Amino acid sequence: MAQDKDQLTDILDKSRKEAEERDAQRRAIKGGHPYLNLALIPVETEALELIPEAKAREAKVATIEYKANNVVLVANDDKEAPAQAIIKELESKGLKLKIFIVSLTSLQRAWDFYKYVLKKSAPITGKINIDKERIELLKEKLTKLDKVREEILNFDYKKFPTAQILEIVLAGALANRTSDIHFESGEKAGKLRYRIDGDLRDVMTDLSPAIYSVIVSRIKLLSNLKLNIKDEAQDGRFTINLGAKEIEIRVAIAPSEFGEVIVMRVLDPTMLSLNLSDLGLRKDDLEIVEAELKQPNGLVLNTGPTGSGKTTTLYAFLKHKHTPTIKIVTIEDPIEYHLAGIEQTQVKPEAKYTFATGLRSLMRQDPDVILIGEVRDKETAEIAIQAALTGHLVFSTVHANQASGAIPRFMDLGVKPTSIGPALNLIIAQRLVKRLCPDCKTKVKLDADFKNKIEKFLNNLPARVAKKDYGDIQMYKPKGCEKCNDTGYKGRIAIYELLQVSEEIESLMTKSGGEIEIQEFALKQGMVTIQQDGVLKMISGITTAEEVEALTGPLNF
Repeated sequence: MAQDKDQLTDILDKSRKEAEERDAQRRAIKGGHPYLNLALIPVETEALELIPEAKAREAKVATIEYKANNVVLVANDDKEAPAQAIIKELESKGLKLKIFIVSLTSLQRAWDFYKYVLKKSAPITGKINIDKERIELLKEKLTKLDKVREEILNFDYKKFPTAQILEIVLAGALANRTSDIHFESGEKAGKLRYRIDGDLRDVMTDLSPAIYSVIVSRIKLLSNLKLNIKDEAQDGRFTINLGAKEIEIRVAIAPSEFGEVIVMRVLDPTMLSLNLSDLGLRKDDLEIVEAELKQPNGLVLNTGPTGSGKTTTLYAFLKHKHTPTIKIVTIEDPIEYHLAGIEQTQVKPEAKYTFATGLRSLMRQDPDVILIGEVRDKETAEIAIQAALTGHLVFSTVHANQASGAIPRFMDLGVKPTSIGPALNLIIAQRLVKRLCPDCKTKVKLDADFKNKIEKFLNNLPARVAKKDYGDIQMYKPKGCEKCNDTGYKGRIAIYELLQVSEEIESLMTKSGGEIEIQEFALKQGMVTIQQDGVLKMISGITTAEEVEALTGPLNF
């Protein structure tokens, strides 16, 4: 009986929604506007920001797409006074509106996406408006970690609001090119650490419990998190407004033995200014990438561990492809950087908007280029391959240690080998190695034996590598100076491995060739491995043997 009752409820609910959509269609025809069903239409969070949520709900409208001055506005009834007021307000700002009539169910789906707008840029708790001169002065002072520690220790709590101590932490992070800020609670004191160039560095190990508590509360307020919840993990984000640019901070808080621990990911938009030529690709690899990006369709996969720069590389690809004549869409988890002129959507599992369902709906939006944050399951992999085979250029990532490992990974997900080969254009594997500080690196004297090994190494490289560019072997070691915080390194650069999918590799796939067989054939085909690329950067004086070995294993000349 209960099952019959549930079925009846489902039937009635479906019937009600269908009637609601038919009513919206009739009103659209009567009012002279097109009808739209938002069930499978992506909603841009940037567009939603044009109307505050409360006003949108009151007027029964939403803005779901925003490009240049063109805005798509959906309304339940555009003739009602509140809706008319919003339409006139938007048009007074020089925006050109295209109005669609939708049902209340469709509007509710659009309003659900305000959750992401709140996390990204809440007007009170989501943004710090730091005076530009103050932050620049702090950054000039805090270029070394001991200066950050000194500034915190000397902070006058009686004279200034304790909330300003977080500004010191953030300014110090920006001044020292920090990717992540770690707050770790201890039994007697808290710890502050910065991740710089991939390594965690101690800033303070003696934060008093009182100050630690103030910092945690301040971060929670800014991130719109619950102050009274201390035994559950919470995630949020806030924005640092620096006038010329805004830096987003993604926050993850978790309970621990002695209190809450926090990791803050620093998302600096200047990272998006990288062009293809800035990525660290060799000339021959750059030519391969440029050729593949000219293809109208196909799948380009990027592999590597978390923090290896995959997102930066793929965003550089999107930037290279972006023109007014093509449509680029993304589905990400989460959206880390916001790209102008590109439609970005974020997965929302609770609303059944996953990589697979989102990708299926995006395919109906007539895109030319699609970025999928990650291929995690069979359904997403199959849709990505189908998209690549039907006229779309698709970029994505997959977990694998080397380029040849991406193919068996797809097979493990249950994708047929006969489907993978025709869709795949290029597989990239990458890591990030630390760059030697140009101000203090010290030249290393090479013995004859090592020079002979390098010469043999160069002679064994594929013909496409311009060996003449590496004739003058220069190797350096780190020394340390003020400009690099006495580490000897400053910044990072990617080392790459590019596997072009040829007919022979396709044939190997159909025979269920494993990673080893594919790797061996790719090397015969002329692939340069990650380690080989690392050695080339090592003998060019960019990085060190220790760095290359740390990320690729013992050097194998």
